[in-house]
Amino acid sequence: MSYEKELAAAKKAVSLAARLSQEVQKTLLQSQVWKKSDRTPVTAADYGSQAVVSLVLERELQPETLSLVAEEETGDLRKEGSELFLESITKLVKDALASEESYASCPLSTEDVLNAIDSGKSEGGCSVSHWVLDPIDGTRGFVRGEQYAVGLALLVEGKVVLGVMACPNLPLDSAVCETDDKSSKDNVGCLFFATTGSGAYVQPLNGYSPPQKVRVSSNEKLEEAKFLESYHKPIPIHGSIAKKLGIKALPVRIDSQAKYAALSRGDAEIYLRFTLSGHRECIWDHAPGSIITTEAGGVVCDAEGKSLDFSRGKYLAHKTGIIVTTKKLKPWVLKAVRESMEEENLQL
Repeated sequence: MSYEKELAAAKKAVSLAARLSQEVQKTLLQSQVWKKSDRTPVTAADYGSQAVVSLVLERELQPETLSLVAEEETGDLRKEGSELFLESITKLVKDALASEESYASCPLSTEDVLNAIDSGKSEGGCSVSHWVLDPIDGTRGFVRGEQYAVGLALLVEGKVVLGVMACPNLPLDSAVCETDDKSSKDNVGCLFFATTGSGAYVQPLNGYSPPQKVRVSSNEKLEEAKFLESYHKPIPIHGSIAKKLGIKALPVRIDSQAKYAALSRGDAEIYLRFTLSGHRECIWDHAPGSIITTEAGGVVCDAEGKSLDFSRGKYLAHKTGIIVTTKKLKPWVLKAVRESMEEENLQL
C-alpha cells in the first residue's frame, strides 16, 4: 500500500501545526508556560498544534476511521480561570487553518478546539489503525527558542507505516552537529517524511523546494563518529559506551526527535537514550522518528538489538534503553552497550 492520501494529509497537518508553533515561539514569554498536573511544561503551541493536526486529518480523511493517540488532553483547559488561555489557543488554531484556502471559511469555536484536542484519547494497540502525534516534541527546547519537532505517524496493526516530522529550527544544510543550536537562524526549517518501503525524504518546511532523499552516514570509523543525546542530566552509561567505542568528541545535545532527523540525513551516527529505572517511553516520542531513520537506512532498537514494539498501547515495552545508529556500526554499539551494562549491573 502506498499511503499517498494519508501522506499528503499528514504533511499538510504537520506543516500547518509547525506554522502555528513558529508564531508562538516568536513571542513566547516565560509567564505563558503552564505546568501540567505531572509538572511538565506545556504551552499554547502544544494544545494548538494538536487541535490543528486533529482537524486537518478529520477533514482530509474519513473521520469514522480516524483514531488518534496524542500527548495532550483538555482537563486543565476546562478548569475555571483558563478562559483567556483557551481563547488564545482558539485564535491560533483559526489563524493557522485560515492560511489554507479551503479551510478559511470554516467556523471554529472554543468547544470545537477542545473536542479536537480530546480526539487524541485513543489508547493505541494493534487491533486497528492509529495516528500517533506529539504536537510539540521537546517543549523545553521550544521554550528556550531551540530545537523541537512536530511528529506524526500512522500505525497499522501495531507497525509504523508512515511518519512526518517538522523541525522548524533545524538547519537545512546539515550543520546542526557543527554549530550551536542558536547560531544559525537563516535557512532553517525542515520537513522529513517516510512511508514503509519508499525511503525517507526532507524538504524545506516552506515547501519552496522539492523533496530530497536522505541516507544515514556511511562512516565506519568509530573514533570519528558523532553521537546525540537529550538535554537532560548527563547519563553516565552514555559516556561509558562512547569511551568503549573510542569516540573522542563530546555528545551533541538536541531536544526532541530532531535527533532522529539529524541522524537520518547523516549528521551523526549514534543516538543513545538510556533513562532512569521505571521511566516509560511514550510511542509518540519515537514512532515518527523511527520510520524516518529506518527508511533512511538506519537501525532503531532496544539494548538487546530488538526492534521497538509500538503495538502495546501508549507506551513502548522495550528494555532499558534505545539505540539509534547505522547498520554498519550496530554490532559495535551493541557490544559496547552490553559491556557497559554489565559493569553497572544493569539487566538487558
